[in-house]
Amino acid sequence: MMKKLNSIIGAALIAASGLMAGGAYAAGAGDYKGPEAKLIDWTFGGVFGTYDKAQLQRGFQVFQEVCSSCHGAELFSFRMLEKEGGPEYSEEQVKALAASYTIQDPEHIDGERSGVPADKWPNPFESDQDAKDANGGVIPPDFSVLAKARNVPQKFPNWIGNYFTAYQEGGADYIYNLLVGYNEPPEGVEVGPGTYWNDHFHGSGGTLAMAQPIYDEMVDYEGAAPETVDQYAKDVAAFMMWLAEPDMTSRKQLGFNVLLFLFLFAGMMYMVKRRLWSNVDH
Repeated sequence: MMKKLNSIIGAALIAASGLMAGGAYAAGAGDYKGPEAKLIDWTFGGVFGTYDKAQLQRGFQVFQEVCSSCHGAELFSFRMLEKEGGPEYSEEQVKALAASYTIQDPEHIDGERSGVPADKWPNPFESDQDAKDANGGVIPPDFSVLAKARNVPQKFPNWIGNYFTAYQEGGADYIYNLLVGYNEPPEGVEVGPGTYWNDHFHGSGGTLAMAQPIYDEMVDYEGAAPETVDQYAKDVAAFMMWLAEPDMTSRKQLGFNVLLFLFLFAGMMYMVKRRLWSNVDH
């Protein structure tokens, strides 16, 4: 399988990644290579991949109960949860969910109101300064398109296979590995106060300022899905991929239809050419 990876280079991404990167020094970590990132066999991978509705619903639950306390999603509206090919909650469920949130609305007589499906997902902080004050001077990244802004680097020539497998799950793989990568630092590595070691975000001596966000049995799932960090990480990573590209399924279907049309059209044009020139001397 042509998807072997380098360790994730975190130092250059610390400020931009937004997953609360700290920048604190970890003595002795400069030469640490770390484990290779694990690539997940996502249901939405490949040319004909589609999202798993049940997984997206679980991932949304993790986002709602854990991640949304710090991270916003400016491009995410409640009604997106009804989209075909996504979590596919019912209209009644989405209305009830939206109504459970209070939306700040300066045009309303009280300055706030109950949410409606057309509303954007509420930001956990009223201002950027509030976000900085609550998170050590760093604004937590917006989750709207984070899964499209991250990737896991691959060694040459493994990445060449991506052109044939339509590999586009790098962001989801990155998020998964980051969430399961919290660990004790290697021997000889000193982690500064207020920072945390992550096997997949070690960088060149840097550590992560975001504490481990999920633990086993932290979110109560309905059904038979295991309530483990590994499962939570997979589910929320899949949800974030859908959040970044909610129309992936229809885009793939459109692309296939276009290619099929072009193939048939090319065959038809060839037959027309043969018919028109069949009686012409060359």
